[in-house]
Amino acid sequence: MQVRRVVTGHDADGKAVVKIDEMSRDIVNARPGAIFMNIWSTSGFPIENESWRDEAKNISGTTRADGTVFRVIEFAPGVAPRNHRTNSIDYAVVLSGEIDMILDDSTVTLRAGDVMVQRGTIHDWVNRSDRPCVIAFVLIDATPVAGLKAQG
Repeated sequence: MQVRRVVTGHDADGKAVVKIDEMSRDIVNARPGAIFMNIWSTSGFPIENESWRDEAKNISGTTRADGTVFRVIEFAPGVAPRNHRTNSIDYAVVLSGEIDMILDDSTVTLRAGDVMVQRGTIHDWVNRSDRPCVIAFVLIDATPVAGLKAQG
């Protein structure tokens, strides 16, 4: 998987400039059959856009306390299972391929162009197709659902 990462900012005079334009190099093997690239993250609300540092380097987990994480994940056919729940609200866009999202008692198939909002539910991603599925995720810190803990 290759993802071009373009990040803007400002120069010393306040002029809008491109700060990063590269093929993303922050590749993580999360589990057999799933790799992801961290694109960006933020800390605190509202987001601070003034200073400059590569915030993709500050991601240490699935989500970031009081912040956001933007990543792109490729799920290979037959990806290893990982039933999990995060304390976040996740916005997802399927860029290519198709994948099943397994919930407690139901399954939904998502295909290229589909969007999904995942609200702290326990879920798993299963790729039953013969092609990789690529999904872009924005994960935003959220309070846990009452009585339920993050897992996985």
